[in-house]
Amino acid sequence: MSSYGERLAGVVAERGRLCVGIDPHPAILQAWGLPVTASGLERCALTMVEAVADQVAVVKPQSAFYEAFGSAGIAVLERVLAGVRDRGAISLLDAKRGDIGSTMAAYGAAYLTDGSPLVADAITVSPYLGFGSLQPAVDLAVANGRGLYVLVRTSNPEGGQVQLATAGDRSVAQQILDDAAAVNAAHAVDGATGPIGVVVGLTHEALDVDLSRLNGSILVPGLGAQGGTPEHVATLFGPLTPLTLPSTSRDVMAAGPDVKAIRARVAEVAAALR
Repeated sequence: MSSYGERLAGVVAERGRLCVGIDPHPAILQAWGLPVTASGLERCALTMVEAVADQVAVVKPQSAFYEAFGSAGIAVLERVLAGVRDRGAISLLDAKRGDIGSTMAAYGAAYLTDGSPLVADAITVSPYLGFGSLQPAVDLAVANGRGLYVLVRTSNPEGGQVQLATAGDRSVAQQILDDAAAVNAAHAVDGATGPIGVVVGLTHEALDVDLSRLNGSILVPGLGAQGGTPEHVATLFGPLTPLTLPSTSRDVMAAGPDVKAIRARVAEVAAALR
C-alpha cells in the first residue's frame, strides 16, 4: 500500500483541499425532516456520502454521533466508511481517541488495520496523556499506510488552558508538534508528507505554534458555521496553506436533504478555497 501522504496528495491534487464532515446531530436530522433514530441517522449519513464522497478529497464522520445510537449507529458508521472508500475520498474518522498501552493498540486495531469493519484512512487522536502514549497507533499507522491527526490547537477557547501551558521553553502544543515532526522525519516517503498530521482550529487569530518543520497535513476545523472563512485560512497559515484541509460540516449539511443542493454548496465552498 502507498503511504498516507502519497494517497492524500493524489486526491487533493484532483479534488482540492476541502474536508467535509458528516456529523448527523439531532438538529440536522430534524431539519431534514428525519426522525432522531438509527434509521434517520442512516438516511442522513448515506445521503451525505452520495452527495460529497466523489466530489471532495476528505470526508470526516464524527464517531460520537453514530455511537449515540448504539450498535445500530456503529453499523451505519461502518457503511459510511465503506461508502467513502468506494467513492475514492480519504476517510478521516473523527474519534479523538487517546489512551495507553494495550488500550491504545486496540483503538489502532479497530480503526487503522486492514479487515476491521471500522477501518479508516486516518483518525484523530488526543496526545494529552503524553505523545508517547500514541506509539501503538503510530506504529499501526506507519505499518498500514494510514494517518493520524493529533490535537494541537483545538478550536474550543478553553483548549489553550492545556495546549498553551509551558514546560521548559516550549508550550505543550509546540512539544506535541515537535514530536509529530520527528515521526514524520523518520517515516515520510520522498516528496510526500509524513503520516502524522495535526489539528489546528480556524477560530484562532494567531497560530501560537511553529508548524514549519511538521511536514504533515493540517486539519483545520471551523470553516463555515464556526465563523471561519477561506480568507482566514490563508491569513493564518500563510505559506503552509497548501498543507491545510479546511473542514466544514454544518454549513454543507444545512443545504440538505437535496443531493444537488448539497453538491452545489460544496462546489461553492471549494471554489472559495481555491
